Amino acid sequence: MKKTMKGLVYGGPGKIELKEIPVPVIEKPTDALVKISKTTICGTDLGILHGKTPSCKPGTTLGHEGVGVIEEVGGSVRNFKKGDHVIISCITSDGTCEYCKKQMYAHCEDGGWILGHLINGTQTEFVRIPHADNSLHPIPAGADEEALVMLSDILPTGHEIGVLNGKVKPGDTIAIVGAGPVGMSALLTAQFYSPAKIYMIDLDDNRLQLAKTFGATDTINSGKEDVAKRIMSETKDGVDVAIEAVGVPMTFDVCQHIIRPGGHIANVGVHGKSVDLQLQDLWIRNITLTTGLVSTNTTPMLLKTVMSGKIDPNRLITHHFKLDEILKAYEVFGNASKEKAMKVIIEA
Repeated sequence: MKKTMKGLVYGGPGKIELKEIPVPVIEKPTDALVKISKTTICGTDLGILHGKTPSCKPGTTLGHEGVGVIEEVGGSVRNFKKGDHVIISCITSDGTCEYCKKQMYAHCEDGGWILGHLINGTQTEFVRIPHADNSLHPIPAGADEEALVMLSDILPTGHEIGVLNGKVKPGDTIAIVGAGPVGMSALLTAQFYSPAKIYMIDLDDNRLQLAKTFGATDTINSGKEDVAKRIMSETKDGVDVAIEAVGVPMTFDVCQHIIRPGGHIANVGVHGKSVDLQLQDLWIRNITLTTGLVSTNTTPMLLKTVMSGKIDPNRLITHHFKLDEILKAYEVFGNASKEKAMKVIIEA
């Protein structure tokens, strides 16, 4: 096997470079080495690039999503062998610590979100996956592996942190603020629970149009009209669930203004700045506010819904690149509105 490979390396805020780096090796008996076939870029990667995540140190290979084929496994790995096709979970979990036993894999004491953050990630040719038995998912024969890249992170994130935390139920009126990949994932998976009305709110008409084809019943361009005014005029007293899927103070504020008494605000967005919590208005309204980092404990269930055709995450993919073109892919994904980009696939 070759000794070096290409990988996208973070060089500090504003700096990324595709360069030759050493091929990783098995370090612990619970590790697996995966040859990446397809990966993608996440909004969190852009956050790292913009200096939003100081815990990610220069020299780290970015990326925490992807599918691939197992090249080698450590002596303690029981569920996988060389040649198996796998989905890489964005969350690494040992399966045995206190948090893992509560299915809070996000807070695993020897894992969590470490790929492409605290250890080298997936925007490369090979990646070392710690705790492979609990951090990889087998791909069924005949599956569309490109679509399954969406199961690494965005679909479970939208579903767990948006829809499940927001307690979406039949007949609800819900609003999703932000029609990016995670907002769209919340839109797709919210429909498992039959809400009566789904508002999608964004500044980008192209994304709102796409949201309509994904099942949004109503769309609002927040740059062109007052969201709270419109929703309050069309509902009894606001929405049952407001899902924040951007991570800026303005979008969080929209959620505070449209939530009805007894409602749920589910914050999914990654916030780099403090927000102004309107507690003087909300304290009396019996609302629930949740936050969270995805645990990916619903990935096996979501995989079944994809395999059965209930949801088609392939529709989220708008662009394709080779690994050699990853800097161009970052440019396109970073200018999503201009480029009409949703998710980009990078072939290693």
